[in-house]
Amino acid sequence: MLVEMGKAAKAASYQLSVLSTAQKNQVLLTIAGSLEAQSAEILAANEQDLADARQNGMSEALLDRLMLNAPRLKGIADDVRQVCNLADPVGELIDGGQLDSGLRIERRRVPLGVVGVIYEARPNVTVDVASLCLKTGNAVILRGGKETYRTNAATVRVIQRALQQHGLPAGAVQAIESPDRELVNQLLKLDRYVDMLIPRGGAGLHKLCREQSTIPVITGGIGVCHIFVDQSIERDAAMKVIVNAKKQRPSACNSVETLLIDQAIAPAFLPALSRRMAEEGITLHADPQSLATLQAGPAEVVAVKEADYNDEWLSLDLNVKVVADMDEAIAHIREHGTQHSDAILTRSIQNADRFVKQVDSSAVYVNASTRFTDGGQFGLGAEVAVSTQKLHARGPMGLEALTTYKWIAYGDDTIRG
Repeated sequence: MLVEMGKAAKAASYQLSVLSTAQKNQVLLTIAGSLEAQSAEILAANEQDLADARQNGMSEALLDRLMLNAPRLKGIADDVRQVCNLADPVGELIDGGQLDSGLRIERRRVPLGVVGVIYEARPNVTVDVASLCLKTGNAVILRGGKETYRTNAATVRVIQRALQQHGLPAGAVQAIESPDRELVNQLLKLDRYVDMLIPRGGAGLHKLCREQSTIPVITGGIGVCHIFVDQSIERDAAMKVIVNAKKQRPSACNSVETLLIDQAIAPAFLPALSRRMAEEGITLHADPQSLATLQAGPAEVVAVKEADYNDEWLSLDLNVKVVADMDEAIAHIREHGTQHSDAILTRSIQNADRFVKQVDSSAVYVNASTRFTDGGQFGLGAEVAVSTQKLHARGPMGLEALTTYKWIAYGDDTIRG
């Protein structure tokens, strides 16, 4: 089955690669309209997925990721329309010039070909990835989590019908509908047809893909994010950012998981933190230095476990650690972070500059919430993933990250001497 899907995707990619920007945008507008017009089919499938997920004891954080409703689906359709407004990178001349040999050489941006994406209970990813791939002339094979396979299948059927209205093959956007895990293993070996693989899920999925895939893999999306509060920041300003980074959407991979506090301000900062977190309903997981002070306040406080520093909470839980100075804060981030998004709250230009240089994450913030690490927020439109590695893309992956380039040489019956 997967070999046939791979063949269909590769054949479709050749057709997509020659479409003009205007043609691709017309396809995307049809998809956006179809998602709204045929929403009943998608929402009915999502209700079934939600019912099964609740019965199987899925956490509230993951249920929130899985859930679709009419406003969310309209937002997803609007995101597709926004992709139409983004500059098409395909065909862009990167650089070039005349060589001594007489050749005129160009480096031009082209589609990757076929992209495979493995993800979990995030049905919006289905549309985000499909729209970005189509805009860049790529075919895509999607494998969502078993929790959302009905939703994904229904969504892809709507997209495929829109493609066929424009005379394009359904193979341009395909979903692996079976929840059988063995099909993931087969996809990892489909290098004859798939040009790049993007896993969006937990650490286990990323490890599996890195170790087993014969296809180039872009890893990311796991966000153990930190905020370091230094001694120069005003308390109220810090609280505003911390609350936003934790509470604005706790199930997101760019929500903060660990708060690092300079010991110089800890005696005054910790009681204020306890009061504010109690108001916000956030549970604190405190290190030995902060535990007694925080427990004396109104917040719900438990002792942190060492393993907590390495995992995403994806909920209204926040680790708190008092550090001696910035050296210890940076060391903690290097040991426990996932190179996703980390922030410093400071009024010191020197501290800000040092933090930016020494924290090796895909997004580093000064006096801002980590919640901004997102393709839309960065002006890239919808994102296919957030890469935490360095080749070939890093951070939110927009349209340009879904392209490669080819060298084109023009001669006048030119031969090499």
